[in-house]
Amino acid sequence: MTLSAADYLAVWPEILVLVMVCVILVVDLFLRESQRVIGYALALATLAAAAGLIALSSMPGRVVALNGMFVDDPLADALKIAVCLVAGVVVVYSRGYATARGLFKGEFFCLVLFAALGMMVMISANHLLMLYLGLELLSLSLYALVALQRDSRDATEAAMKYFVLGALASGLLLYGMSMIYGATGQLEIPKVAATIAEGRANSTILMFGLVFLVAGVGFKLGAVPFHMWVPDVYQGAPTAVTMFIGTAPKLAAFAFVMRLLVETLGAPALVAEWRQMLTLLAVASLAVGNVAAIAQTNLKRMLAYSTISHMGFLLLGVIAARPDGYGAAMFYAMVYAMTGLGAFGMILLLARDGFEADRLEDFKGLNRRSPWYAFLMLLLMFSMAGVPPTVGFYAKLAVIEAVVQAGQVWLAIVAVLMSLIGAFYYLRMVKLMYFDEPSDTAPISADMGVRVLLSINGLAALAVGLLPGWLMALCQKAIQGSL
Repeated sequence: MTLSAADYLAVWPEILVLVMVCVILVVDLFLRESQRVIGYALALATLAAAAGLIALSSMPGRVVALNGMFVDDPLADALKIAVCLVAGVVVVYSRGYATARGLFKGEFFCLVLFAALGMMVMISANHLLMLYLGLELLSLSLYALVALQRDSRDATEAAMKYFVLGALASGLLLYGMSMIYGATGQLEIPKVAATIAEGRANSTILMFGLVFLVAGVGFKLGAVPFHMWVPDVYQGAPTAVTMFIGTAPKLAAFAFVMRLLVETLGAPALVAEWRQMLTLLAVASLAVGNVAAIAQTNLKRMLAYSTISHMGFLLLGVIAARPDGYGAAMFYAMVYAMTGLGAFGMILLLARDGFEADRLEDFKGLNRRSPWYAFLMLLLMFSMAGVPPTVGFYAKLAVIEAVVQAGQVWLAIVAVLMSLIGAFYYLRMVKLMYFDEPSDTAPISADMGVRVLLSINGLAALAVGLLPGWLMALCQKAIQGSL
């Protein structure tokens, strides 16, 4: 296989991240404990440089590279820049938490970068094997990150559960992909789609493959009934890792759905089939996620069930099976990543050595300790609940509007009812912060960079809600440029 300059140009950001991971691994060998900040700075510089390269090399059309294995289009550019930004914010937020727990070292930075690389490969995959390769690189990095705190029994248990169930889901996906290959004789996404459109695929094998693929996608999204790993992993993993798992991979999962279902299996007959399956997953996720979250006393578990319900909303946009629906789903994924970063960032802010701040009662009376951080958390909770004028309201409205336009009015009604149920546990957090006596009076301390970034993060939930048009237009343009 001969590669041209255009091929290298398309994959420059991925090459940069891979090279820098190797550099950080070697440099970290020679750093003393007091010099770990060098690895931290290199990781942030890598993510910033990768995002810059993607933005500079962005083209309006669709560029296929590596002999059809890799695609660079507006969807890939937008999502990869978002992944780099989210991973960078995770690294910044995690600094104090990771230092106090002995996790502030090269392994943490390299695994985050490897996970980001896996997501970038997934997002730009134009071949089923490339899609699987990116997914496995992401998954293996996340398993290691969850188990990074080796002396923690909870983290080790969470990593084992995640690994076993993740391996099962990967097996389902690989089996589904092998069936797609058996039915069409192709692995390249456009060729698979063309074979199906021409009626040359074995419909029986294709349908079985579709079922396995949807099951695998459901696990990666954490949708019901493939959600069993989400609460345990979110609670057991170090909070910095939970924040990463709960944000950036959701962007990659959206790209995974777009490449696998919309682009590969987008024939009208198949769309009707996977819409039915995704409808079941979406309704079950909305119901189970919102109802189960009410009973939680651990904030990380509550946010885990909240994530399940949010993935139900994201699937609604895909179910619409229209460009405006896909754009709304992409917008929702980006909004959720932003609000998830802020919510977990608040937990990290209140945590200190020997204290996780992951219970609901730890946020009691936060307004008396710090009115500013209580206000930021209020904005984030309002956004997740879909209260106007925060950006979460506009995200839910866009998805519901797309579903109604697609003629699925009953689904829109279910989504609204489930959102009303979900509002209870978000508003409960506001009640604890503003109306209860504080259970902890320790001063809140963090780096100035974390304080500033967290403030920007929280205010963005309001600012983007007041002016959401530019981000929605960006998402719609990315979708139109890739379809």
